[in-house]
Amino acid sequence: MAKSAGKQRLIIISTIALILISFFTALYFSYKNFEKDKYKKEFNAYVDKYSSEYDVDPLLVYTVILTESSFVPEAESDVGARGLMQIMPDTYEWIKYRLDDSSESFDDMYLPEVNIKYGTYLVSILLEEFESVDVMAAAYHAGRTKVNNWLKDEDISQDGKTLDIIPISQTSHYVKKIVKNYDKYKEYYEQ
Repeated sequence: MAKSAGKQRLIIISTIALILISFFTALYFSYKNFEKDKYKKEFNAYVDKYSSEYDVDPLLVYTVILTESSFVPEAESDVGARGLMQIMPDTYEWIKYRLDDSSESFDDMYLPEVNIKYGTYLVSILLEEFESVDVMAAAYHAGRTKVNNWLKDEDISQDGKTLDIIPISQTSHYVKKIVKNYDKYKEYYEQ
């Protein structure tokens, strides 16, 4: 009789363990699917077109769009940046001149295709100049001139290529978000 009770107890414990394992496995995969939904890929045709044209990883373009506007084409910041990739007025003019583009006005930054074209071009220029995603992100947020000055300052950059510290807390936070989001995009979409 004691053997039978022990066997029954073992069956109950094993069943509970299997139920718990199944529950936590389902919970884990539900969380992963929920998290992946945050790292969406919208405006694919434009991202594919301009990331190919300007030789930028499309996942990095999605990263900038997510971080800047959460995929809202009408997004506008407190300082006047517009659209999916949050282009500032002076940056718009600089890019328009460099591309010799036919964009009619800064209002075009609300158009997904034009904004992605300009933002991806800017990312490509910054990557070419700074050669790393984190320094590119700092320049995207704070501006090329500031980042170039930081790279010349030995208290900020020991090697003149990487930023040991980022002196503006908002830019530091932005760079961390870009790096985290880019890592997540690569985790979910790279084969």
